[in-house]
Amino acid sequence: MGRMTASPGRRVLLAAPRGYCAGVDRAVIAVEKALEQYGAPIYVRHEIVHNKYVVQTLEKKGAIFVERTAEVPEGSIVMFSAHGVAPVVHDEAAAGKLATIDATCPLVTKVHKEAVRFAKEDYDILLIGHEGHEEVIGTSGEAPEHITLVDGPSDVAKVEVRDPSKVVWLSQTTLSVDETMETVDALKNKFPQLISPPSDDICYATQNRQIAVKKLAEDAQLVIVVGSKNSSNSIRMVEVALDAGASAAHLVDFASEIDEAWLEGVTTVGLTSGASVPDVLVDGVIEWLAERGYGDVETVKTADESITFSLPKELRRDLRAEAAALVAERTGEK
Repeated sequence: MGRMTASPGRRVLLAAPRGYCAGVDRAVIAVEKALEQYGAPIYVRHEIVHNKYVVQTLEKKGAIFVERTAEVPEGSIVMFSAHGVAPVVHDEAAAGKLATIDATCPLVTKVHKEAVRFAKEDYDILLIGHEGHEEVIGTSGEAPEHITLVDGPSDVAKVEVRDPSKVVWLSQTTLSVDETMETVDALKNKFPQLISPPSDDICYATQNRQIAVKKLAEDAQLVIVVGSKNSSNSIRMVEVALDAGASAAHLVDFASEIDEAWLEGVTTVGLTSGASVPDVLVDGVIEWLAERGYGDVETVKTADESITFSLPKELRRDLRAEAAALVAERTGEK
């Protein structure tokens, strides 16, 4: 991309880190590797990550996204998204004679394991998260009789537990850190013996991106967050920017969604992206802004990220043969 001429006083502050986290990178590569290794179609239960561009790109390569396991034809390969699924979904896949690839983010898996452990110890589990989000549905499914959803501080008053001395909180990994701690403080006021998880449930990437957007908001009158409307972590970044002092903050999937009226009176634009956003979309916004005089781009770095996750173990097996064997077993063929 060629450098455009900047107008005096106009600049872009570009957040670092931004974009893909390790869990998203792993999940997207897993779909691509599965298509390469086993051929199309590869079915994916729910969007692999919450980003319109990523989903459309993978569809063009042969991925088919479904909302229910029952939509996947017998003998096919199905991948579970980065958000995780409840145990019942694994049971559905087995009943449907499907070969599975689990692309659940390891940090989400950590929360699932915490839920199982605390349920076995007969704790009441207060899960802080947003009702209806795929990650919350998956975690709740691990121990439905023990888990109560707490959707923000306003939910705390109606929370009831069996034994105030045996209660623990867990959280969705993509929440606002500040709002989550506000909810935790309210819960601790109500249940003084509330136990915290062994380590933070909100993922490192979510926290890092929120810290970065706070830094942008110190100097930027306008913050643009690149991300999809169903991306929890992207939505939270808009909220964090506004809370941190930005005069305006907007979420866009593509540069074409930016309203030029947002730039009126703005000399400094903060730019970042959600954890499921490829850099090509951010590059598009940088070019769009440069064409309008915001050609000076300054990177604002608040953290280094070096975490990587290995691909799902299932990609090392011959899943096509496994799926055929499952169907053969069901039909009695050899």
